[in-house]
Amino acid sequence: MLDEEEFKIAYKLYGESFGRRKTGMTRELAFEPLLKYYEKISGFKETEPNAIMHHRISDYGSICKNCGKPYRIPKASYCAACGNKQ
Repeated sequence: MLDEEEFKIAYKLYGESFGRRKTGMTRELAFEPLLKYYEKISGFKETEPNAIMHHRISDYGSICKNCGKPYRIPKASYCAACGNKQ
């Protein structure tokens, strides 16, 4: 998961990748800087650039005390994973 500073950099790299695609560059090469950045900070070799944009900590809620998974949105009061209510 990315904190706000990390996400800001990833978002910029993501946007720049679309500019490179317009020049005819392959998808793999265009998104390579983003994928390498994400691997460097997370240790995970992601292959889908769009997935990285869903790894922003602030998009999710707190951690469920029952199952340990994050609530799906910051204002959630019901855990979709296990049904626990805050």
